[in-house]
Amino acid sequence: MNKESIKALLKGQTILYPTDTVWGLGCDATNEDAVKKIYQLKNREESKSLIILVDSIEMLQNHVGNIPEKALEILKTSVKPTTIIYNKPKGLAPNTIASDNTIAIRIPQDEFCIQLIKEFGKPIVSTSANVSGEPTPKSFSEISQAILKSVDYVVNLHQEKVAEKSSTILKIEGEAIIVIRE
Repeated sequence: MNKESIKALLKGQTILYPTDTVWGLGCDATNEDAVKKIYQLKNREESKSLIILVDSIEMLQNHVGNIPEKALEILKTSVKPTTIIYNKPKGLAPNTIASDNTIAIRIPQDEFCIQLIKEFGKPIVSTSANVSGEPTPKSFSEISQAILKSVDYVVNLHQEKVAEKSSTILKIEGEAIIVIRE
């Protein structure tokens, strides 16, 4: 399963895959053309930021430099999927980065995701498998035919899984932790 996903990612293609939160559309987060395909699939403006998944704190450090101490504490103690917004990312496709030079990154808790990213060796995009403005599908069966027909590869795993909810999104500014999405 990972082999086909990785082949697609290496070719700059898009994948539909289960994450630790919802079914996601993904691609190589370092490939600007692949990221552009995600925006087109979602019919979403490129000015809207995306969430990136990494497999470890080490991979995270490669793309954000020094991780604030508060973020490390949250990463080590969080029991639910938590996305943190970091300043001044590096080594990612420019169209993944928000206009304020920040990026939202999560280390997933799902073993498939972690293994996929580890084997691929680079961060991947994770955005809900829906057209912008449409409800986020809670299960594979709720994903629209438009998305299913447009994505390059569909992971055939956990298709019975029902999403609990999206990740919490936090931004750390100095000593303050700002909750963007609970």
